[in-house]
Amino acid sequence: MDHAELTTEQVLKRDIPWETYMTTRLISGTDLQLLRRYDNRSEIYRAQLLDDDGPAYVRVFVSILRDIFKEETVEYVLALIDEMLTANPKRARLFHDKSLANEDPYEPFLRLLWKGNWFIQEKSCKTLASVVSARPKAHDGVLSNGEASNSKRKVTSIDDVLKGLVEWLCAQLKKLSHPSRAIPIAVNCLATLLKEPVVRSSFVQADGVKLLVPLISPASTQQSIQLLYETCLCVWLLSYYEPAIEYLATSRALPRLIEVVKTSTKEKVSSSCFHIAHLHVCVLGCSHVLCWPSSMTCNALNLSLSLSVVGGMREYANNSTNDPKLRKLEYFWQPNPHYCSNSLYMVLHK
Repeated sequence: MDHAELTTEQVLKRDIPWETYMTTRLISGTDLQLLRRYDNRSEIYRAQLLDDDGPAYVRVFVSILRDIFKEETVEYVLALIDEMLTANPKRARLFHDKSLANEDPYEPFLRLLWKGNWFIQEKSCKTLASVVSARPKAHDGVLSNGEASNSKRKVTSIDDVLKGLVEWLCAQLKKLSHPSRAIPIAVNCLATLLKEPVVRSSFVQADGVKLLVPLISPASTQQSIQLLYETCLCVWLLSYYEPAIEYLATSRALPRLIEVVKTSTKEKVSSSCFHIAHLHVCVLGCSHVLCWPSSMTCNALNLSLSLSVVGGMREYANNSTNDPKLRKLEYFWQPNPHYCSNSLYMVLHK
């Protein structure tokens, strides 16, 4: 079977010879007991096992990915983790349990980003993004870079993990590893990771901003609307980082964002909550870029673009619907006078 088209459900139907791995000492007797209790069980039963002994299962999964390299087994364990996190994303916190202080929860996934087939790469990326985002704040001996102060084993630093992720995500946007899934997974993970300042910096240094611009275009299908929303969310998050602002303000990003807003306000499906959400991030992204205190952004062109956005949103909110959720869109365009040139602020509030 083509590994690029494998699904989690298909992989989980496999029968993995765990006893063989115990015989060769790649897993322990305790690991075998845990795996046999978990294997081929219902989702409800597995959920109970994770509630009762979640960190132990995470330790087993991570150690298998660290020590075993057989492709079918690696795919199987990644599928187990994917199923676990899809059912309850909060389980990503289990990877940071204090009982796992001597484990490196990042290294196996970071390595597999570049070593495996598409199924392995995709699941590793999703898991790594979830686990990194779920890491605890600095307290109780846990450092913000993901290392425990009393750890006996060197843990991959958060900076290395995030930079490695950004490198892989940019590679997917440049040269697709999968024709239909590479871009959606890359943008989805970026929409989560760009909340991190180090990710914004690494993404801009990798010249990644220009890779997002072509993805900003009016969408029609549900799948393309999802991609557009997450792309605009990425732009909005990048708008908090000055070097990214400079590129966005002088590229085709602004005209494309505005075209999306203008097109979206004409669509009858705009009253859906999801459509409203992507309009929100479009307007927020535009407002941040246009109101940045830079001579590049506060020019005549952007004054014209500002009027285009404000006019379109006001006309739509006032004339097209009585939906109060849509009327609130206008209030998302609230430029801060401290960040705008006087001329721009006055024009936006005429």
